[in-house]
Amino acid sequence: MPPALRIAIPPDLSPDSFKGRNRAGRIADLGGPTMGTSWSARIVDAPADCAALIETILARIIAQMSNWEADSDISRFNRLPPGQWMTLPDEMMTVLRAGLDMARLSGGAFDPAIGHMVAHWGFGPGSGAGTPAAASPPWQAIEVDGSRARRLADVTLDFSGIAKGHAVDAVAQALKARSLHHFLIEIGGELHGAGVRPDLQPWWVDADSPPGLSIPTLRIALCGLSVATSGDYRRFRMEGGQRLSHSIDPATGAPIAHDVAAVTVLHESAMLADAWATAVTVLGHDRGMALATRHGLAIRLVRREGDRAREYMTPALAAMLDG
Repeated sequence: MPPALRIAIPPDLSPDSFKGRNRAGRIADLGGPTMGTSWSARIVDAPADCAALIETILARIIAQMSNWEADSDISRFNRLPPGQWMTLPDEMMTVLRAGLDMARLSGGAFDPAIGHMVAHWGFGPGSGAGTPAAASPPWQAIEVDGSRARRLADVTLDFSGIAKGHAVDAVAQALKARSLHHFLIEIGGELHGAGVRPDLQPWWVDADSPPGLSIPTLRIALCGLSVATSGDYRRFRMEGGQRLSHSIDPATGAPIAHDVAAVTVLHESAMLADAWATAVTVLGHDRGMALATRHGLAIRLVRREGDRAREYMTPALAAMLDG
């Protein structure tokens, strides 16, 4: 029988994380809707305007990167004729560059330019529309020059596999800039923990797991660390008795068709954890875990085997396990 609980502790968790922590500190629980999902924050000794600060950051990211907003920067970019340059906001350019880097590292398994494919399969605005394979690979039809970008073919940007992670990082950075160093941030299941609780415990979180599958709980001491999970159970629909995942394989232009149920990634950056989770999910067990191991990533992958599940871990994650 597998253990019911696995404990993952970052190898660089140090006594410095506990310095200056006031045991009398109070945790403020904040939250609200955002990005078609929700956000939550647990912040030690949060000032009164903390929720407003977080809402402002999230509204800015939506205004830049939401495909669901017709006037967002990404929507305006996607409507431009191919070949026309557009100057992008710094934050959006940061995410685009990260997405293009991830496309190179993953051999195109993560692709920030699959908007047409996402829409074609009914997982984006204009569901059922779009050209599934306007360019192959789509990301190579995006050109960046300084603060400008353009499309070289009829592809469209879609940051759904990276924007929530970026939002977590942006909120964490803003809190630290306000000298708030002990908090837990969550947006749509992507999390980042910093510092410790007033009782000097780290922020313990359980990795998201596919419902109905028996696998050990992965409990993580989230201190200076982010965690993101991609799974075929999070956004999907059934069609002809087949589960159609929202994770699109850019190589085929269709939802992934293999047995990966969930991929959980631990990383300093929530944005990169988010993107890597998508890439490994698309690549599948063999290629995905091989790539993650080469890059020294801490990853757990869960495969469906009928009504059962099998769990795999990279060496980097296995090294974090307590016993």
